[in-house]
Amino acid sequence: MQSPIPKQFLKLDGKPVLIHSIQAFATYDPQVNIILVLPADQFDTWNKIASEYQLQVPVQITAGGETRFESVKNGLALINETDALVGIHDAVRPLVSQKTISGAFKSAERYGSGIPAVPLNDSIRQIESARSVAVDRSRYCLIQTPQCFQLSILRKAYQQEYKYTFTDDASVVEASGEEVHLVDGNADNFKLTTRVDLVVAEAMLKEQKVGDMSGGTHV
Repeated sequence: MQSPIPKQFLKLDGKPVLIHSIQAFATYDPQVNIILVLPADQFDTWNKIASEYQLQVPVQITAGGETRFESVKNGLALINETDALVGIHDAVRPLVSQKTISGAFKSAERYGSGIPAVPLNDSIRQIESARSVAVDRSRYCLIQTPQCFQLSILRKAYQQEYKYTFTDDASVVEASGEEVHLVDGNADNFKLTTRVDLVVAEAMLKEQKVGDMSGGTHV
């Protein structure tokens, strides 16, 4: 992002990116319990933001680890229930739709897991040593969050030792012997990585507001 401010705290349409993400889940279910995993040195920043925006849902915070795997384990440790559905979401995916959230949780409730995915639009090639070969893009997809699971499945998966191949929660659960189930993601649910992403997200939010004011429906 080329910014001294961590990207989850950058302003998007007047609010920190992180607030947009939290509000998406609060809109889906006002009874949701949010666990926010942050570097410990960002706690003060978060407390100021939480006070300013007066969130209507409770938010617990805990320190992250050196890897995503460790951070998720730290978040899971705060869950006291034994039977629950858990969605793990990248805070910098603020444009997740209600349909995507709902689909992922409903799949988790029925099948044990729900992983949002979208098809590839670009051609792709596989690198093989000094050459590359074309591959059938219809056999691949892009994976998003929230990745939702039944709590018992997730806890069992995170008892494993960390492996470098654990790039997301689905890969951790799959390595534990469980099958993962894909659901439809939404194209706008991209991860904010560059300044361009922030500009695009800002434009999308403004377009949604215009649509809402004119009676359009956006989910």
